Amino acid sequence: MMDLWVSLAVLAAAVLLCEATRHTARLLPGVSWIYLLEAASTFQLCCCTHELKLLGETARLDPPLSLTLTYTVTLVHLITFREATCNPGAALEAVCRGTASVKAAAVLIACHFGAAVAAQFSAASVWSLGLSDIHLRHQRFGFRCFDPLGGTLLEAAAAELACAFTVQAAAMHAHKLDQKLRAPFISAVITAVVYTGGSISGAVFNPALAFSVQFPCSGHTNLEYCFVYWLGPLLGMASCILLFEKIIPFLSGKSTIGLDVPTVQKQKTH
Repeated sequence: MMDLWVSLAVLAAAVLLCEATRHTARLLPGVSWIYLLEAASTFQLCCCTHELKLLGETARLDPPLSLTLTYTVTLVHLITFREATCNPGAALEAVCRGTASVKAAAVLIACHFGAAVAAQFSAASVWSLGLSDIHLRHQRFGFRCFDPLGGTLLEAAAAELACAFTVQAAAMHAHKLDQKLRAPFISAVITAVVYTGGSISGAVFNPALAFSVQFPCSGHTNLEYCFVYWLGPLLGMASCILLFEKIIPFLSGKSTIGLDVPTVQKQKTH
């Protein structure tokens, strides 16, 4: 139980630090605050996922407690991220929709991956303090993580595709709900997706998050991880948008769904 409380303290510290950074970002001139907002939020997402993954793999929490933690932390992310998407796929989507330039998207993606790398070093620094037994054990193993795939490469890529498709679909239709219910709804969907696909691929469905959490693990090459954690989610997002904005409206003879793109992007984090 002490390990759990230490991990909760680490999660809380990460959120508070990033929340302070987000408040500072608001003081910056022009649009530069957007990049700091994305970097801080992505850092928070990756740091918390590192700790939750270690806790889940080492402490062997009961499924109800594990799912409750996943739901609660996801809800905190959605509430605190504000306009941040923390997902390179959302930046690419904005380019395709014509709401962002290629240069702006490239800078955002650089912020995502830069924060993802920073989170790796931050997590290792926290673990090296030996604040709990699971941190000490992880330190003795050199902070190594092992093969995160519970199936073949094709099965894992399909799982990531399905996870991204499901979360994208939920985000695209969340605007139909009362605003107070949107974050809890998306959090519940993400928790269900993590529970369903976690044993196959880890259910990351975010290229930057996967780069931080899964790519350092042994078992497969970086190219294979790119296939699973980059191509899978991007195809999932693209196929969902194509289905709901093109195919279904075409078959029904109606125009494409009216979407609040910033709202959709905001909900597409993990």
